[in-house]
Amino acid sequence: MSGVFSPTRAKIKERTLRTDKWWIEPLITFSVLISFIFYATFRAFENANYFAEPLISPFYSPCLSTACVKGASLIGTPIGTLAIFGMVISPALFILIFPLGFRMTCYYYRKAYYRSFWMSPPACAVAEPHEKYTGETRAPLIMQNAHRWFFYAGLVFNVLLSIDAILAFKNTDGQWGHMSVGSLVLLANATLLWGYSASCHTCRHTLGGRLKHFSKHPIRYKLWTQASALNHYHQQFAWVSLFGVAFADIYVRAVASGAITNFYFF
Repeated sequence: MSGVFSPTRAKIKERTLRTDKWWIEPLITFSVLISFIFYATFRAFENANYFAEPLISPFYSPCLSTACVKGASLIGTPIGTLAIFGMVISPALFILIFPLGFRMTCYYYRKAYYRSFWMSPPACAVAEPHEKYTGETRAPLIMQNAHRWFFYAGLVFNVLLSIDAILAFKNTDGQWGHMSVGSLVLLANATLLWGYSASCHTCRHTLGGRLKHFSKHPIRYKLWTQASALNHYHQQFAWVSLFGVAFADIYVRAVASGAITNFYFF
């Protein structure tokens, strides 16, 4: 038997000897992540208020279903309208699996939700309640190895969301050269997502992780050094981009529902 109950470990009854409030960080992480999960689930099934010309929610982009509202589809609607028990399946459900998979398998988020949800371990120098540790070699955690593929899919979504941000510099009549609050919101969201992807460990490894001779690949080496510098801020990008995508959806929903008006600067 391995883990904290191993016979070779010191016999300490207390779960931890720490006297500080070590539980605050995992509690905050749990609260934020569970709140985002509830909100994202609600929005995915709401199937409404996700498009207000020229703004589209990142939760619904690209809108691929024929059930999408008019004007919301950027690259066509290859998926027909599907329904279960008479209820039309939300277009968001066809795409959210990819950005969700990227974040769920992210190295930083693994640490975050392993500690806050599974208490494995909840904090440094705090014993976890599990009797053994099998790592990510068994189902379902073996799926974490698919992270690089979700990373590549995430890059595609980053491109599409960047196009959405560019299109947001139109007015409601489709004329170019106009900037609104929504334009800046979608632009900030796309920028933060690119920062999150560029600082990813997989991005760093893809650029130069397998190179044996940096001198023979000067361009890739330069990109690798830049990604390595960004990697130090991956945790910050992970959180800020999460809030960014949620805020972008909240803003578009408010505009689409008529709760607020998208203010144009010019």
